[in-house]
Amino acid sequence: MTPQDIRQNKLRLGDLLVKAGLVSDAQLQLALQAQKRNGAKLGHSLIELGFVDELQLLTALSEQLHIPFVELKHFRFDNELVQSLPEAVARRFRVVLLAREGGGVLVGMSDPLDLFALDEVERLLKTRVLPAVVREAELLLALDTMYRRTGQIASLAGELEGELKDSDFDLSKLGTDNNNDAPVVRLLQTLFEDALQMKASDIHIEPDEGLVRIRQRIDGVLNEQVMKEARIASALVMRLKIMSGLDISEKRLPQDGRFNIRVKNHAIDVRVSTMPVQFGESVVMRLLDQSNSVANLDASGMPAEMLVRFRRLLQRPFGLVLVTGPTGSGKTTTLYAGLAELNSPEKKIITVEDPVEYRMPRINQVQVNAKIDLSFSRVLRAALRQDPDIVLIGEIRDQETAEIGLRAAMTGHLVLSTLHTNDALTSAMRLIDMGAEAFLVAAALNAVLAQRLVRRVCESCMQEHTPEPRQLLWLETLYGASLDGRTFKRGSGCHHCHNSGYAGRVGVFELLELDAAMIAALRHNDPQGFADAAKVSVGYRPLAACALDYALAGVTSIEEVLKVCATLSDEGLA
Repeated sequence: MTPQDIRQNKLRLGDLLVKAGLVSDAQLQLALQAQKRNGAKLGHSLIELGFVDELQLLTALSEQLHIPFVELKHFRFDNELVQSLPEAVARRFRVVLLAREGGGVLVGMSDPLDLFALDEVERLLKTRVLPAVVREAELLLALDTMYRRTGQIASLAGELEGELKDSDFDLSKLGTDNNNDAPVVRLLQTLFEDALQMKASDIHIEPDEGLVRIRQRIDGVLNEQVMKEARIASALVMRLKIMSGLDISEKRLPQDGRFNIRVKNHAIDVRVSTMPVQFGESVVMRLLDQSNSVANLDASGMPAEMLVRFRRLLQRPFGLVLVTGPTGSGKTTTLYAGLAELNSPEKKIITVEDPVEYRMPRINQVQVNAKIDLSFSRVLRAALRQDPDIVLIGEIRDQETAEIGLRAAMTGHLVLSTLHTNDALTSAMRLIDMGAEAFLVAAALNAVLAQRLVRRVCESCMQEHTPEPRQLLWLETLYGASLDGRTFKRGSGCHHCHNSGYAGRVGVFELLELDAAMIAALRHNDPQGFADAAKVSVGYRPLAACALDYALAGVTSIEEVLKVCATLSDEGLA
């Protein structure tokens, strides 16, 4: 049915639903009254009142109007076609261009009876419009995904480059200009909006010869946008230094700072690191969305049996629990999820961090500051005089911090901390290598949780995948049995996952609880004896095996399993 048919027949949603037998006249009248009160569309009112669900409503519209009902979750978009309609129009009328069809364009709409929207889209495209009905939530997600701000970023970069070419332009004024319409301000705002939309964890600004690279880390992988306007890098760096309270005249030394901004009703804490490089200064910004609540342990991806054990460890009154893994593996997120469960009026919790990443009520959070000699060890000593029940040490970096933490764990405190090691087996020996006494480690350490983050296969473009013979042989060695007949998944790439084949990440874990045999090996400073005892301990399962479980369940791909294993030692794989 075309817009002309809808207009000529004067079709209305309520009449169509009554005709289809989905709602009664009385229910329609109640929904119309609710619509007048709240100003929402009739469809929303009917759904809110529980008279009809969204799928029933959309199916009825499709059948009554003889138009297609399109599931956008699995739809392959033509990016060029979608962006031929301005983003403002698409968002205003809740429409997205789907395909060229029958001499016109098939347009997905949350309300295909909106004649004004149909007329406006037809006027802008100068072609016939054929409506299709889609779920509104899927439509809004598609708009967020398809209308990325890369074009706007490039345009603003060009505008800023044009201003910088003016020989009379004062660069220092650019950095301090509080005009929100200044190109540098709008460019940074757009960068942050795009990063928030893409759920990026970091933004990198890297000057190179004749160009500047802006990269975003999404699901642990960097995505790059290259711009030829090389001169904008210095303006961006200066502006960010001012926002972070850094010294704008110092370009020879690295600097660290932070600031807070608000982007689309999200409070974002931005940690800034600058470093001198060959063609200027490189800036990396870590983005922490403070509007989101702290993750909970149930959403971590930890297997149910391991989650029970880890929660039991957190309930112990004293001892040291370590979470290990490389940078960006989610260690702090896991610890904060544990703290969120422990946070109660009956318990005093103090954290010592560099920097404080998540702000939590009732918890005393201290940020170390090397400039004034406020080190981990100094804060930790003071914290233990504050009568805490639980102490979180952001990271054990040296012998002094390790020994203070271990002694605190032995004297009635539950101590949580992170350590940079590859797996759980090497963590206890790493503390001894740092200079901590072996008897202290043996007496205080309760458990080690090692973790990684692997990317989830995108559900929208998931398809079966057969591993190469060499990969299969390696996986069977790891699994300890034949994998004939077992299926694996991988993503082919779609608009939902930005053609990466992955959407989101999930944790892979390895939990090692110390028993008598391991403690005895530690006391004798016997690394091999400790590793041998750990491998046969109850409940221990290596990281690689946990990652393979996810691959067999179709959650992640074989490639992600191989990445996890590549970071582990031979001992960790055995």
